[in-house]
Amino acid sequence: MNAPFKPAAGSRDPFQAFVCDEHSLDLLRVVAQELGWPIERVNKGGLRNAVQALSMAPSPNVLFVDLSESADPLNDINSLAEVCEPGTVVIASGQINDVRLYRDLLGSGIQDYLLKPLNIDNVRDALATAQAVFHAPKEVHADDRPHFMVSVIGTRGGVGASTVVNSLAWLTSKDKRQTALLDLDVHFGTGALALDLEPGRGLTDAVENPSRIDGLFIERAMVRASATLAILSAEAPINQPLLTDGSAYFQLEEELRAAFECTFVDLPRNMLVQHPHLILESSAVVLVTEFTLASARDTIRILSWLKSHAPQSQVVIVANKVQPGIVEIARKDFEHSIERAVDIIMPYDAKVTSQAAKLGKPVAEAGKASKLGQAFTQLATLLTQRASAVESADSATKGKSESSLLGKLFSGKGSSAKAGKKKDKAPAMAEQGD
Repeated sequence: MNAPFKPAAGSRDPFQAFVCDEHSLDLLRVVAQELGWPIERVNKGGLRNAVQALSMAPSPNVLFVDLSESADPLNDINSLAEVCEPGTVVIASGQINDVRLYRDLLGSGIQDYLLKPLNIDNVRDALATAQAVFHAPKEVHADDRPHFMVSVIGTRGGVGASTVVNSLAWLTSKDKRQTALLDLDVHFGTGALALDLEPGRGLTDAVENPSRIDGLFIERAMVRASATLAILSAEAPINQPLLTDGSAYFQLEEELRAAFECTFVDLPRNMLVQHPHLILESSAVVLVTEFTLASARDTIRILSWLKSHAPQSQVVIVANKVQPGIVEIARKDFEHSIERAVDIIMPYDAKVTSQAAKLGKPVAEAGKASKLGQAFTQLATLLTQRASAVESADSATKGKSESSLLGKLFSGKGSSAKAGKKKDKAPAMAEQGD
């Protein structure tokens, strides 16, 4: 659960523990001595003492902390993360026997949770595993496996880009791919809200402290929606402007690339102006628009910008919230003005979108059997075709057979050309707006 981290030699203690009772104190000192760790690093005192001590001193490689005196263990573990340096492997113990707490604690980034009273064999195993995790070499590098990044951009506020990206991420994760959703609207993001989750402070902390961003930070900051979908979103106070040069966002994208197979980025359009480098790694851009005069104007401008700044990205134009006979600009006139065809039409379906909001589910999940769900299937097919085109171009350029990253993500039964690597299945996807 904790990412390996290699500090400079001798810069950190190998082990430190904070426990609340004499039995745990004596037991941990015995195990620490067996492992060759100094027994004076086993301290009396629980989580509060740990936070106080680590705020003034370097974090150890392995940290054991007792949650027995904590009224809100999960929230207190998050406060520990504020003072704990990246790379520390954390083991917790406590008296609450609740599988939900256990899962939440693991989801917050700790390595293990042991129920009190402690058993010496269990403690030995947990500490040995923690030591192995810390010293283990990285098993996976970013270049060792395919990664696919999709940026979803709305031409105007309210066109439904956030709903589109939430559904695309959910559909991809249903294909058993480790998927990340990064919502870069720090003050008004809805990535977590749409899935009935609390966003946490991870994204805000990353912007304020870019130096903290690493694999362990990602593990702790991401909120799990399922075993294969994790979200990084925020609801920063609107009276708290976050000043950044965009380096934190770029670092987050790099860490997500190393930790996940697929990343979906909810990219507010103003980010294109402020931080154009964020689009550099995107293999595909989904541009969500509406049949209005303002959207037509901004679609033209964003397409021109993408052509200059992200020529590597496959662009898919999605017209969202379309009601037959009730449009400001006819589709034909809209396409004529932007000088290209609209790829997917998403029908307006207030019933499905409202139901999805009430249930805290992506629209793609709540509206599987609707016309909107069929539009998702059309989008999946389109992305598969684009994947095939990219794959063919790559093969011609490199002179060898190689599945494109886009093909790996979206290849499936509807594709006219199948990717050559194993486990290529298509998630059915397409969507409606918020």
